[in-house]
Amino acid sequence: MVTIQLLPYTEIETLSSVGRIRKLLNIAKQDKIVLLQGRLRKEEETELIKATMEEINKEFKGIELAVIHPAQSQLSGLQKLKNDMLSAVLGDRQGLTIIGPASVVKAIKKDPNKIELLTSEKRKRSRR
Repeated sequence: MVTIQLLPYTEIETLSSVGRIRKLLNIAKQDKIVLLQGRLRKEEETELIKATMEEINKEFKGIELAVIHPAQSQLSGLQKLKNDMLSAVLGDRQGLTIIGPASVVKAIKKDPNKIELLTSEKRKRSRR
């Protein structure tokens, strides 16, 4: 069974960068796929990947990460200006971040019209 946890940006906006990274990593370590409303800053994404690499072991194989951001290239001049003003007010709330444990999420493919999330069931090791 795959569990998806929707995380509104308001739940992490008051946390420090380290706090955001810890919260997201802890959810992924529970074999849950996180759908974060919004996105992390580039530095936070880098730190999340770094923290993940430090915690890889037999039980935790790492994460898969994808960020979907509204395509500004398809916007007209007025729409782009409106979108830029909205970004200035809302900050990192535009877009969607998907974070999942590598043991569950095998790949995340994105294109302008859809997101494909390829998952596999986590195998339970039998004891002999």
